[in-house]
Amino acid sequence: QVQLVESGGGLVQSGGSLRLSCVASPIVYSISAMGWYRQAPGKQRELVAILRNGGTTNYADSVNGRFTISRDNAKNMVYLQMNSLKPEDTAVYYCNAEFKYGLGSRWGQGTQVTVSS
Repeated sequence: QVQLVESGGGLVQSGGSLRLSCVASPIVYSISAMGWYRQAPGKQRELVAILRNGGTTNYADSVNGRFTISRDNAKNMVYLQMNSLKPEDTAVYYCNAEFKYGLGSRWGQGTQVTVSS
């Protein structure tokens, strides 16, 4: 069964940068999209960014222009470069992989990002 493991979270000051990484293992070729979601305390999980096969991306309005999602398909990895971080970006960030052929999706365990003011 495919597992997703995130890394790169931590504590950063407002205006700083972090890069999140997520690897799906074992390597599979049925992933149709990989993305990042986040959940702040007391709030619902929300989409941050998603990158589909073929290169289509979608970003939440709140991060557009500050965050960049990228993938290394050969390694089944997805990255989230986060710049100009704000305290409101504080949340647990989850990696997600969507699979082809109606096989559903998988979630990582999450990584905490805390932005201090």
